Amino acid sequence: MPTPKNTICIWYDKDAEAAARFYAEIFPDSSVDAVHRAPSDYPSGKAGDVLTVLFTVAGVPCLGLNGGPAFKHTEAFSFQIATDDQAETDLYWDAIIANGGQASACGWCKDRWGISWQITPRVLTEALAVGGEEAKRAFEAMMDMTKIDVAAIERARRG
Repeated sequence: MPTPKNTICIWYDKDAEAAARFYAEIFPDSSVDAVHRAPSDYPSGKAGDVLTVLFTVAGVPCLGLNGGPAFKHTEAFSFQIATDDQAETDLYWDAIIANGGQASACGWCKDRWGISWQITPRVLTEALAVGGEEAKRAFEAMMDMTKIDVAAIERARRG
């Protein structure tokens, strides 16, 4: 498999392979494409340890780097997953939270590795794109939510 021209590199302490396998299990169009082991010892590991993992999340190519504890994740980077309905929103949100993740606000959550996810129903994105009073109502409804409630956003859109 050729290396894509542009790949998102995500720094993990030591669990890039476990993270990639988790993502591949829950998101469609996701896979673990290759696991590369260190050819010799390095500052955060030993020869033979998993060094990098090539994986795809919802069609986006990524490289997980087991670089050690030097750098931590922040909300400055997140995956945004568009969902079509409440069932799909619940599926992804609940999978991330149930696997040691943590809920946040306005559709955001973190997985157990500290990566931030925005599980965003399309109805919310569409409402915000419309602008005006409809967008304002949808936005204000969203601001009071943890996981996005599709029915509540639809009600807010209608006024």
